Amino acid sequence: MAISKAAEPQFNSYGDDDPLPPAAPGPWSAPVAPAPLAATLSLPGSKSLTNRELVLAALADGPSLLRAPLHSRDSALMIQALRTLGVSIAEVPGAGQFGPDLLVTPGELTGGSIDCGLAGTVMRFMPPVAALALGPVTFDGDEGARRRPMRTTIDSLRALGVDVSDDGRGSLPFSLYGTGGVEGGDLEIDASASSQFVSGLLLAAPRFARGLRLRHTGERLPSIPHIDMTIACLAARGVVVENPEPGVWVVPPHPIAPLDVDIEPDLSNAAPFLVAALVAGGSVTIEGWPESTTQVGAHLETLLPLFGARVTRRTTTLTVSAGHAISGVDLDLSAGGELAPALVALAALADSPSRITGIGHLRGHETDRLAALAAELNGLGGAVTELDDGLAIDPRPLHGGPWRSYEDHRMATAGAIIGLAVPGVEIDDIATTAKTLPEFPELWAAMLREPDPVGSVEVL
Repeated sequence: MAISKAAEPQFNSYGDDDPLPPAAPGPWSAPVAPAPLAATLSLPGSKSLTNRELVLAALADGPSLLRAPLHSRDSALMIQALRTLGVSIAEVPGAGQFGPDLLVTPGELTGGSIDCGLAGTVMRFMPPVAALALGPVTFDGDEGARRRPMRTTIDSLRALGVDVSDDGRGSLPFSLYGTGGVEGGDLEIDASASSQFVSGLLLAAPRFARGLRLRHTGERLPSIPHIDMTIACLAARGVVVENPEPGVWVVPPHPIAPLDVDIEPDLSNAAPFLVAALVAGGSVTIEGWPESTTQVGAHLETLLPLFGARVTRRTTTLTVSAGHAISGVDLDLSAGGELAPALVALAALADSPSRITGIGHLRGHETDRLAALAAELNGLGGAVTELDDGLAIDPRPLHGGPWRSYEDHRMATAGAIIGLAVPGVEIDDIATTAKTLPEFPELWAAMLREPDPVGSVEVL
């Protein structure tokens, strides 16, 4: 089955006959908040955790059950990739409200053709797994995926003795020939462009004959919490990753234990909903908020008060309430760059200027997010300037107009945030949110208590 692009029908399940109703074609009119909010929402599972646990379950010594996983385009692409290599992944009934659980049964890894779509986790996590297969494996993806940095993955596999062919591009498409195993050992890489280069190697490293001693040689390493998440997922399956000094990780050759695991809600996908409370007034509560987590979205608890929010933390909920005004910030967001689109949109509606830095690596995400945010906000009358490592936002009165998503789910949700306060914002492709949150239009409508223009979804 070819996984559809965001503008095509999305799949909540992974069979060919179970499509979700597609989002309405053409521009999506971002709804203006009609009143202060008083919303309580539950969100689907974390994309970052779902795709890490899928990989580890595929490499484990026995079957694993993933409870309440994410069902989205990115997770569907990961499932299809693992199935292509010989892993059995079956849907089983579960208690989650956003789709079935997943039973993953490892198998002998063989060759095949992998569609990465626009999923960074697939294009960076799967090549080290494919190197353990026996036979040729080809990788390609959406046109936008061919622009995303991949040279670090390709060069690292070659340094580990894997036969990789990319015609010198350092990007998709490329192919490798798996010999059934990887020797492993010492490896140096520059992961400045993405922490996913580190995580992809760490996830497969326990299956390398000599394990892996990995050293990052670049000056900066973005999104370290995502590496911490990878290490925690490995530890839960019995693999202890040592971190003897900053930028060095040591993974022993070790069995990966099967595990039944509950997937946390996606806290990064919570960002636009929590930010909405500051823009529209009132409050938004996210249910199922974990007591402790390695997710980057957990930083919202400390970041949003910098903008003037009041945050209330309960055992399993997080509530954000509006303050008197939205304050400008001077913020280094290097640890949580994926939160930048939502926070930049918020800063554009603040009462004073902001500088958000530490996010230069976002130029290599689904799109160049710095250029895209500047272009779309300035197109609505804003004053956003690109910096070497971030954005300077000088709030100005905004007006309605078109908002391009660039096939980037977080650009689409950033436009929805602006639309809460600015009438007439028309987002060209809200369906691109299917990458990590197919239910976004329904959840957004439910939060605003407006009729749902796309379909219906059980929110609580």
